[in-house]
Amino acid sequence: MKRAVETAKKLKSENPNKPVFVLGELIHNSDVINELESLGIKTLTEIPEKGEGICVIRSHGESPQVIEKIKQAGFEPVDLTCLDVKKVQQKAIELAKDGYFVVIVGKSEHPEVVAIRANAELWSDNVVVAVSPEQLKEFEKEIKAHKRVGVVVQTTQRLSTLNSVVEYLTSIAKEIHVANTICQSTAMRQSEAKELAKESDLVIVVGSKKSANTTHLAEILKDITHTIHIENDSELSDYKDLIESSQNISITAGASTPQNIIEKVINKLNEGDI
Repeated sequence: MKRAVETAKKLKSENPNKPVFVLGELIHNSDVINELESLGIKTLTEIPEKGEGICVIRSHGESPQVIEKIKQAGFEPVDLTCLDVKKVQQKAIELAKDGYFVVIVGKSEHPEVVAIRANAELWSDNVVVAVSPEQLKEFEKEIKAHKRVGVVVQTTQRLSTLNSVVEYLTSIAKEIHVANTICQSTAMRQSEAKELAKESDLVIVVGSKKSANTTHLAEILKDITHTIHIENDSELSDYKDLIESSQNISITAGASTPQNIIEKVINKLNEGDI
């Protein structure tokens, strides 16, 4: 996420006379979005019929159709799709080309998953998205008939979610090819946070409610200890009683949470000014 923000700033500084746009929020943090706006880097909620300048593809990626639409509108696309997301797209394409029934484990409305699906569907009509065995059951007949299933997973998903889907598929498919495409840094962050939670009365997860990796982190930790998910230090007062009654408090954050936001939370807790 930091790479995307720094690259967008560099693009603007190197092209001061060119408009620079980002399709969708570059990062799920309003402070960062406001900073980018102040530098002249505007957020597009949709692609206009005509445009000019640079249009940044954010880390979630986009479908080939959307990228083509950006070009046709008159923008110069600059692709900042996360390398891990690119790998998922490529793996989904490979599985589709090889004739597998492709299952994408993730939330169907998430931008990353939308782009992965669109790339796979260029090569096959047998592509579905599911986040649970229950969601897959409506495709059980087609999966059994196809026999060969290829699985990829949204980079910020929980490993337990992937495991539950694979366990179900094992019972109905003859052959399964599973690509664990969960981002390694996300997996490590979740693992470290779990260990932290075991020693804590309360864990405070800092980051946007729109961020998939942050919300998944909070979901995992809630199964271990008391956990609250806040976007910034101003929300600490909502949990004043819980914080004051907790002896061991740990703080963790999503990958997209800026360091200064985390530091403000830490400082307010240390000062006891909640």
